[in-house]
Amino acid sequence: MLIGPPSSERTSLLPLIERAARAPGTPGVYLMKEGTGQVIYVGKALNLKKRLSSYFSPSLKPDLKTASLISRIRDFEIIMTSTENEALILESTLIKRFRPRYNIFLKDDKRYPSLRLNLQEPFPSLEIVRKIENDGSVYFGPFSSAKAVRETLRMAQKIFKLRRCRSGSFRKNSRPCLNLQMGLCIGPCTGSLSESRYGEVVKEVILFLKGRTPHLISKIRNEMIEAADREDYEHAALLRDKLFSLERTLEKQVSVMPDFLDRDVFAVAGDSESSVVTLLGIRGGFLMSTRHFEWNETLSTKPETLGSFIRQYYEKGYDIPDEILLSTEIEEKDLISEWLTQKKKKRVRILLPCRGQKLVLAGMADQNAKQHLEEIRVRNLSGIQQLNRLQQRLSLTRFPALIECIDNSTLSGSQSVACFVVFENSNPKPSGYRKYNLENIHAPDDYAFMGEALKRRFSKQSDARYPDLLMVDGGKGHLNVASARIRELGLSGKMDLISIAKKDPERREILDKIYLPGRADPVHFGPDRDLLFLLQRIRNEAHRFAVEFHRKKRKEDLLTSVLDSVPGIGSKRKKGLLRHFGSIEGIRRATLDDLSGLPGMTRTAAQAVRDHLLKSEESREPA
Repeated sequence: MLIGPPSSERTSLLPLIERAARAPGTPGVYLMKEGTGQVIYVGKALNLKKRLSSYFSPSLKPDLKTASLISRIRDFEIIMTSTENEALILESTLIKRFRPRYNIFLKDDKRYPSLRLNLQEPFPSLEIVRKIENDGSVYFGPFSSAKAVRETLRMAQKIFKLRRCRSGSFRKNSRPCLNLQMGLCIGPCTGSLSESRYGEVVKEVILFLKGRTPHLISKIRNEMIEAADREDYEHAALLRDKLFSLERTLEKQVSVMPDFLDRDVFAVAGDSESSVVTLLGIRGGFLMSTRHFEWNETLSTKPETLGSFIRQYYEKGYDIPDEILLSTEIEEKDLISEWLTQKKKKRVRILLPCRGQKLVLAGMADQNAKQHLEEIRVRNLSGIQQLNRLQQRLSLTRFPALIECIDNSTLSGSQSVACFVVFENSNPKPSGYRKYNLENIHAPDDYAFMGEALKRRFSKQSDARYPDLLMVDGGKGHLNVASARIRELGLSGKMDLISIAKKDPERREILDKIYLPGRADPVHFGPDRDLLFLLQRIRNEAHRFAVEFHRKKRKEDLLTSVLDSVPGIGSKRKKGLLRHFGSIEGIRRATLDDLSGLPGMTRTAAQAVRDHLLKSEESREPA
């Protein structure tokens, strides 16, 4: 259904309509702002006047999403550029800077793990990481799950036997390590393997992880035949085993294209509430992965959404394929193709298939995107129904769309912290998470920790949204303390309040307990036990976040107390030492040559580190 803003809103938009009519017809970027001056949308246009008129012209009837944006606009700003390519780059920069509410913004995706191979090291090893960085390493993935990346790592280690020790602990040994004795490693630590020979194995690993398994099988088969011709039967047998393992792996992969090219296939689906971009990763003609990316409250059209996503995705350092297939045409296809070609230093084609197997792949991606969008609809509907039942079961005065939970973490009263997690419509909202250092309270007083955290959390909350439901981790005592603090802050009636206490096995309790203000007994959920599980999930997330922050704080304090007092060792050298050796113990075991050989280190600074760590170790020994 097409709708337009009411006449009263049209009247308030008259100044914007007049400004849009005076806008230049040149390429550029426009920034839509709400009443507070905050940027809520960033867009680009080949013709600024024509694009802005599409928002403010009284004769046009915008769709529901555009009408929602227009109702919030109180001002706009334009930035003219010389070319559409400059507008494309500027738009991407401004989206990163302002993170507007109604633009899609691809954050660092830590949900999907990847494999990292650091080619800067003489003997690289594979490791699982959650973040891709521009550090000269080669990354493979991302993988759809932690199980998938662990299985791939296990298979690669089994076939190629790269070293397994960490970079910080790797050093030359006179005796073989346990992995070498068990046949799980080719043993570069013994010095019997040259860097060039190890590098040949690394190249095979790269071929394997990039999906070039057929080419790798052909290469190893030729090497096996050559080894047999030389009567080097022991080496030929090793190559034979590797060949069989690769062939079994190839049998499990799904071939979708006969030309063995690398491709990424993108599709977009969306409605007035949600948008989904689906990515099929095809490497060497084999389907390697399927991933979905979700956004809410996105006001871009499907072509704008897909174009913006592709730019942001490859900016993060993901592997650029030879060809990109789309289910929807995008405006800046040629510009993005040129940008990717410069980035890859090899021609990258972006195609909208019309027939053949490529059209089948685009249709497959489109079908997956629509299916995932339907799953989001069902999930959102189920979540709303669940929250409705939670409101009725707990007799809440508000619909609990926004739930916050507080938890504390301390070590005998020292290094105490408090954390808040936020769930919106039953889903975590990490942007709303908060953490506080509680340095003024030195005794292990859980009530005092919670009271101080609530005061700091809500004393400056006048211009922001309060949670519909605040949950504290603890029993009736914690609930009473929280209620008193909320009253002191003048927030009575602003939010509902509950507490969650763990079950007591000594009393033969089998479930956690939910307490309400003014009620002595916990709530009995009966058949609605899934509501209790929802609250437990929120409490567990708060506990995880608090413990993680507390451990990080303790580690930082420990490292600071040891290295920061070394003369001549600043933050850059400290980070370099810890990054290379992994820990204080790793630095303590290192030789003077190892320390002084690091970039930025001198022999004098290395000697100062060794002397200081030696003194600190002696001071820890009992008299």
